[in-house]
Amino acid sequence: MSAAITGGGQATGNAGRGPAQAPTSVRVLDAAERLVHVRGFNGFSYADIAAEMHMTKASLHYHFATKADLGEALITRYAARFFGALDAADTDGTSAPAKLSAYAKLYADVLSQQRMCLCGMLAAEYPTLPGPMQSAVLEFFDHNEDWLQAVLEQGRSEGSLEFTGPARDTARMIISGLEGAMLVTRPYGDAGRFKVAADGLLASLTAPASQSVAARPSAPAAQSAPAS
Repeated sequence: MSAAITGGGQATGNAGRGPAQAPTSVRVLDAAERLVHVRGFNGFSYADIAAEMHMTKASLHYHFATKADLGEALITRYAARFFGALDAADTDGTSAPAKLSAYAKLYADVLSQQRMCLCGMLAAEYPTLPGPMQSAVLEFFDHNEDWLQAVLEQGRSEGSLEFTGPARDTARMIISGLEGAMLVTRPYGDAGRFKVAADGLLASLTAPASQSVAARPSAPAAQSAPAS
């Protein structure tokens, strides 16, 4: 699932011809995303991307006129992949706890690639980002809150989740907990630390099985056949 979120590498070629090289704009985004994860958005320039890709800065400006445009495109691509993966997990009949597990797995999969949540990293530089990038980062987290709020309300309704206060507040707690767990895990290089934190967070929201079953509406009792 992580490949659907983090930057790719090659495009799929025609059958029998092997993988084809991705378009230049995609490769520029991939290179920029790698640099964000290593240096932060403010830690690299167009010269760094040009050197890595063996192309001129003028060629970069042809695809992305400014670094702010490049940054906004990075967020847009990451958000589309992230929420596309969430949509795949958010199917009818899927329980709220299963949806939360799928949500946490998105973070775990990214971490397994020695990456961080792109928007989480950019949030650390938020005050210095261009206005459009700031708006895009906020939109990403707002969308996360909307999705989680709906799942939490589903879980409260079906009796599979329990929490106090508004679902929105708990949604914010989940995002903060997972983003923070990724950040603290990174210097240790031990994905197990993240799993322990994520599992504990979700377990704290899961209602006892007996309570979940009790909350479900019981099937109507069968009526006796009329006496002949």
